[in-house]
Amino acid sequence: MNSSSKHLWSWRLLTFVILFLIASSLWIATKKIDYTWRWNRIPQYFFYHAETLENIPFDGRVLSIKTSGSETKVVLESEDGEKQTVSVEPESLQVAEGDSLFEGDSIGSNSEWKAGPLTMGLLMTLWLSAAASFFGLIIGLVTGLCRVSKNPTLRSLSVIYIEVIRGTPLLVQIFIFYFFLGTVLDISRNVAGISALAIFAGAYVAEIIRAGIQSIPKGQTEAARSLGMTATQNMIYIVLPQALKRVLPPLAGQFISLVKDSSLVSVIAITDLTKSGREVITSTFATFEIWFTVALLYLLLTSVLSQLIAWVERRLAVSD
Repeated sequence: MNSSSKHLWSWRLLTFVILFLIASSLWIATKKIDYTWRWNRIPQYFFYHAETLENIPFDGRVLSIKTSGSETKVVLESEDGEKQTVSVEPESLQVAEGDSLFEGDSIGSNSEWKAGPLTMGLLMTLWLSAAASFFGLIIGLVTGLCRVSKNPTLRSLSVIYIEVIRGTPLLVQIFIFYFFLGTVLDISRNVAGISALAIFAGAYVAEIIRAGIQSIPKGQTEAARSLGMTATQNMIYIVLPQALKRVLPPLAGQFISLVKDSSLVSVIAITDLTKSGREVITSTFATFEIWFTVALLYLLLTSVLSQLIAWVERRLAVSD
């Protein structure tokens, strides 16, 4: 083993020791808290086995019962001679042939797997983040182009938009969109939340795009003009493709921040991951377990997005 390899392994060992010390400190800290950890309750908030009771809709009797595999079909007959077939799970059957029943009496039940509150909240966070990122990118691209435009009106309006949005808290913007614009324009809370996130992200994306465009050497623009290209063609075919490659890392950072910022829409009663976690805590009092789980889910989302952006960067590097 050469000296460089030994040096590398020493640094890796130091990293492992630091991580071990951090983990040990957290473990010792949790031991000092008078709290009963119930991690075994967490899986049911992702998926749970829901049971649905099957009741007779009228007064009548059980005409016949036939079991086939994992399904039992119960044929019911009303006092007027109307027949209806109800399927239940064999082990849940509560009646026998010839039994007289009254409306609402239970025949049996069916069970199925359903998504829990944390899964539904995670899906809502994914939807909000994806929609807001898409519209935020469009808004940012248009505003960034206006930012470098020679038209004074477009340039001034883009600067005002960027400064206003970046100079006010996202939470305040969400309240304005929901309570003011939502009332005036009669838009739903989901639309208000996505709009607020998209416009907030668009201001930061605009500055990123503007910096990327201005980083391209002016010589390329002059070369495009010498080839007979218009300013629009130069921007679309020459400048923007190179600028987008350069600004990919900061754009990735902005979209990762947007995923975390999406948790603020819970204040307007959108049941995202954060709000779902709060609702579960309210009914279970499993405060630490739920918040650690929610944090881990956000970390998972941002990590996947980071890896996706890194893959795109590698592909673009190969194309160069």
